[in-house]
Amino acid sequence: MKTKHWITIVAVLFAFILCAGSMFIVKEGEYKVVLRFGEAMRTVKEPGLNFKIPFIESTTMLPKYQMTFESNPGQIMTKDKKPILVDNYTIWRISDPEKFFRNLNTVSGGVQRIDEAVYNSVRRKLSEVDYDVIISENSARGNINDEITEDVSLALQRGDYGIDIVDVRIKRTDLPESNKQSVYNRMISDRQSIAARYLSEGDEESRKITSKADRTATELLAQAEADAKKIIAEGEQEAAQIYNNAYGKDPAFYKLYRTLESYVITLKNEPVIMMPIESPYAQILIGE
Repeated sequence: MKTKHWITIVAVLFAFILCAGSMFIVKEGEYKVVLRFGEAMRTVKEPGLNFKIPFIESTTMLPKYQMTFESNPGQIMTKDKKPILVDNYTIWRISDPEKFFRNLNTVSGGVQRIDEAVYNSVRRKLSEVDYDVIISENSARGNINDEITEDVSLALQRGDYGIDIVDVRIKRTDLPESNKQSVYNRMISDRQSIAARYLSEGDEESRKITSKADRTATELLAQAEADAKKIIAEGEQEAAQIYNNAYGKDPAFYKLYRTLESYVITLKNEPVIMMPIESPYAQILIGE
């Protein structure tokens, strides 16, 4: 009876072990690769409870989410022979877990392969660009990042690693300490030369504008003076004609009018005037 009891207990334990060994759980944000004697057989991508053959099959977990890898700063030579320190990061994910496991086995192995591909692409691309362009042109930097991303993605696709490269970005480009001051001094000298050229061009343009404005003003004043003289001459001629016409119609009245005008001018400041009383000029003043 006791022997039968123990056999039952052992059978239950064995069944429990078999059942437990055949089940595995896939969590959100992960792949489970089912291995048979160490070889990848299939991948379970959806979360939930799944089964495998106990003692024969095992599982390994690979991340399903996007990962970020930051490369260590490396020294690269630009097109104009300036050594620079480049710091960049890569966003990537595992697209085919079985290929990834067969070729790289672990995430650290994938990171190592990505680091090699990124370094080679960054070194090749930046060696085609001058340092001034890298640090001063945002649009150029953006184009370089896009080209590096595409280049690294193609390199890893050729290797059939089961990796998708989402983005590669250069975070920082800096000069080694030994080169910084000489490059900064040269950049300052270049900027001062550019500023001096701009100032010289501005002064020359200012002189041209001022000269043109002075010439235009002189021409306008000369034309205005000529027009004024012409108008005055025409006015004087017309006035003389009016006077002549008036004198011709009534010479006596015209003579009296001119005499009265002379009184206005002569007596303007109340002067003392001495003249014979019988003078026609004086007789008009005294009312005779």
